Amino acid sequence: MEDLVIRDAEVVDGTGAPSYRADVVVDGGRIVSIVKEAAAAGCQRPSAMRELDAEGLVLSPGFIDMHAHSDLALLRDPDHSAKAAQGVTLEVIGQDGLSYAPVDDRTLAEVRRAITGWNGSGDDIDFDWRSVGEYLDRLDGGIAVNAAYLVPQGTVRALAVGWEDREATPAELDRMRRLVAEGLEQGAVGMSSGLTYTPGMYAKDAELTELCRVVASYGGYYCPHHRSYGAGALEAYAEMVALAREAGCALHLAHATMNFGVNEGRAPELLALLDEALAAGADISLDTYPYTPGSTTLAALLPSWASEGGPDAALARLADDATAERIRHHLEVTGSDGCHGVPVEWDTIEISGVGDPALAGWVGRRVDGWTTARRLLLEDRLATSILQHVGHEENVRAIMRHRVHTGGSDGILQGAKPHPRAYGTFPHYLGHYVRELGVLSLEECVAHITSRPAARLRLPDRGVVREGYRADLVLFDPATVAAGSTYDRPRTLPTGIPYVLVDGRFVIEDGRRTDVLAGRSVRRTPV
Repeated sequence: MEDLVIRDAEVVDGTGAPSYRADVVVDGGRIVSIVKEAAAAGCQRPSAMRELDAEGLVLSPGFIDMHAHSDLALLRDPDHSAKAAQGVTLEVIGQDGLSYAPVDDRTLAEVRRAITGWNGSGDDIDFDWRSVGEYLDRLDGGIAVNAAYLVPQGTVRALAVGWEDREATPAELDRMRRLVAEGLEQGAVGMSSGLTYTPGMYAKDAELTELCRVVASYGGYYCPHHRSYGAGALEAYAEMVALAREAGCALHLAHATMNFGVNEGRAPELLALLDEALAAGADISLDTYPYTPGSTTLAALLPSWASEGGPDAALARLADDATAERIRHHLEVTGSDGCHGVPVEWDTIEISGVGDPALAGWVGRRVDGWTTARRLLLEDRLATSILQHVGHEENVRAIMRHRVHTGGSDGILQGAKPHPRAYGTFPHYLGHYVRELGVLSLEECVAHITSRPAARLRLPDRGVVREGYRADLVLFDPATVAAGSTYDRPRTLPTGIPYVLVDGRFVIEDGRRTDVLAGRSVRRTPV
């Protein structure tokens, strides 16, 4: 007898097609039978060892978070309700060009310090891996939800070149090619970049194009955090489109927002640029989160020259009064490349987390100027995370409607007051933008967060409710599903998502996290 039958569910299958009522049978981690309108037809209904009455609930594929920062959280926190309770059954990590594989001892120590604000110091983690394959093997020991990995280009550059602002030598470029190829061979689904973060931002387009050719040869995709989301944003998007087309590589634009005052109301220009490229045959997708503020580290705002050489060099420059004044001028007057070419408006910067507990009183406060920012950077040793209140609602809505859009939380789980997107992105799409505002229909929205990302990841048996597919499933109440997280209470779990299954096993049951660790690494599908 089969494991489970879900009775009388309203199936939104992920394809965008109209919903239908059905009994869905799960066995051995897969969907083995779908009986449409079983009760109304009066036919013999399927049975199983367990029956779940889904009357009033929507059954959909598990949600895929196309941009997550759970690289250490998946290992640190077996519960991981921040994502499991949202209905997320797969996260894509290794984002923004910086993560923890491939590394050697030196690079690992440097990367850990550079992205403490994203993932914590890692002092509680046994870093018993160095390669991409070894990291994925570690995930295979059992995690809350599934995870796919992108080779981080900045980490690769740190390993092969270092943290200097210079062109790679031919030998270094060859090594970077090999490192990217090895990561893909070991299971990575593509490559990410963080082109406003050091050292990845020091790579010229020619270097990135060569690495993207490697990615393309393995059927992977390139996921850049491009060089600007502020002044020059459209030029930065166009740069990535041209680069990927030159390399013959699929392109996925990370957190594709149009932020800062210079871009208010300009989302249609971005979408027109993408439509033109798509019409010409480009393979492009993008992700966004359904909120206006962004989130990063305070150190990320620094001009790139101030961070050259790594964290210790940046701290030394901040400690020197004359150099610190140069930094201030770039931030406040000329527009730092770390702040997307826009002079920083300090009143938009809210402290969301600190590394040093002695600085906890700053959390939730706005930065009142350079003197405060410099002090925090030095005393917290670059570990401070921030919210940046610079987005525009009309841009958010316009971009989420686009036919190549997917959902990505960009959720940073560190800090006492993280961005609510970390705990609320997917129920916020369903509750606020579907039910309350009608920006997307339910069927459209589910397609954006299930089958469309699965297609980008080239997953042959995920992202759709279909016989033979993996039983990564979500049951939610369309009348009540909502993000519980807010800016004041960002770690509040969502409502209206009583059941989540990973590989046919309940990770959320009756609205509560079970002790099931059914998640594993999801590795690149060979070409």
